[in-house]
Amino acid sequence: MALSPAKLRAALRGPLSGHAAFADLSGYPRPSIEEALALVPPPRESAVLILIHPVDGHDHTLLMRRPVYKGVHSGQIGFPGGKREPGDADLPATALREFREETGGGVEGFELLGELTRIHIPPSRTIVTPVVAWCAELGPLQPDPREVAQLLDVPLADLLRDDILRKKPVRIGLEGRTREVLYWDVQGETVWGATAMMIAELRTVLGHPLPQLR
Repeated sequence: MALSPAKLRAALRGPLSGHAAFADLSGYPRPSIEEALALVPPPRESAVLILIHPVDGHDHTLLMRRPVYKGVHSGQIGFPGGKREPGDADLPATALREFREETGGGVEGFELLGELTRIHIPPSRTIVTPVVAWCAELGPLQPDPREVAQLLDVPLADLLRDDILRKKPVRIGLEGRTREVLYWDVQGETVWGATAMMIAELRTVLGHPLPQLR
């Protein structure tokens, strides 16, 4: 049964779990937002859009794979989003604009429901606000190949399973260092880093706390 916008909004109004449990389990704690904002220069503000939309009566959300390039997020799986631009009225506007630019989809009829906890991403020197939205029907998409290698329309139920939390070595950063990371195995895709933390908190908001590591 698909969630209603009202139920999603109500869930997002409750206390947010944050990312401490995921960071502790991963062994990679991140600086607090307060510490990040005290940096000189401060990190840039960014936003991503976690869009919930029904498909045949079942909730889905949209992830994307970044193209391979010489950058810190090369080839990674994430939610559509990017840095705030001067013309953006606020961070939800950033999330909607980036969704439109990256996926080629319209955002008419998108209902903004709330936000998850901000995340500091040191490698890209950004603080990211996850904005949660809902739409009754997702229209046609034409992803920008410069920004998107593949769109992944994933059933929300796949993100809520307890058997998808894993740990493995992953090459990270421009130097290609290898480190053990905590990740979600989503239909065979390795979803780690900030996106994994967002999924962990979204699960908790929807009544599915962090499972035991397998």
